[in-house]
Amino acid sequence: MHRTPMTRQPRILSEASERLVKRKPLFIPLKTQYFEAFECGSKTSELRVYGARWNEKTCYIGREVVLSKGYGKKHRLHGMIVFTEIVSARELQSHREALLDCYGHLDMNIITIHIQTPVLRLL
Repeated sequence: MHRTPMTRQPRILSEASERLVKRKPLFIPLKTQYFEAFECGSKTSELRVYGARWNEKTCYIGREVVLSKGYGKKHRLHGMIVFTEIVSARELQSHREALLDCYGHLDMNIITIHIQTPVLRLL
């Protein structure tokens, strides 16, 4: 019996587009002081230890984010990742003390997630 070869269906969306469509927003819980800094616009990026949860596959440009004051549902901001950067924690001079306070060492890589949040303008 002769089988007719199956033809591949054309892909309508690129792989990157499919990721954007399928992924839900990235949830980023923050301490009050950092949430409030995002809220007033003085903070535009968040640092996380690079790994399985925080990497270029989960923190890609164009992905929506939900910034949350802690884990509650009352205080939330929405934004979008506009840029990421992976660096050694030792290279981050401006955040050295905070990283040491939180983790106790600098032997790790950090992903810096730059986030654009809507800015409220007064008329």
